[in-house]
Amino acid sequence: MENFLADHGLPALFLLSFLASTVIPLGSEWLVVTLILKSYQPEYVVAVATAGNYLGACTTYFVGLWGAGFLIKKVMRIDEASLARAQFFYRRYGSWSLLFSWLPVIGDPLCLAGGALRINFILFSLLVFAGKLARYAVIAAVTASAMR
Repeated sequence: MENFLADHGLPALFLLSFLASTVIPLGSEWLVVTLILKSYQPEYVVAVATAGNYLGACTTYFVGLWGAGFLIKKVMRIDEASLARAQFFYRRYGSWSLLFSWLPVIGDPLCLAGGALRINFILFSLLVFAGKLARYAVIAAVTASAMR
């Protein structure tokens, strides 16, 4: 599967990044590193990964906005512990917690909670996009510098 995704380059990265930002337990960082090692332009890799990951987060936001209770428990099967962690972050850090939407385990519930709590979508977008861009930019920079 890894070879298939790596062979399909940026479109595969977009799809994987999108899916990784929903409640599907996937990671896209390895493909970012792989594509940069295969001489893809780091700027393009970061742009595609960020766009896919951001749009996946928006999907999760709207799921929270339109069907929070039922979807969280019955369809998406987000456990109480993950939801409690997301709510703790919101109580402690407010909307700023969305900067951490790139983190494993807590990121998807943060986006879902953002929708369920009806966080302003423009604010949501700015914070989530910034966090995801920063993560991919750091991964790309570290990978590119390791290649020198």
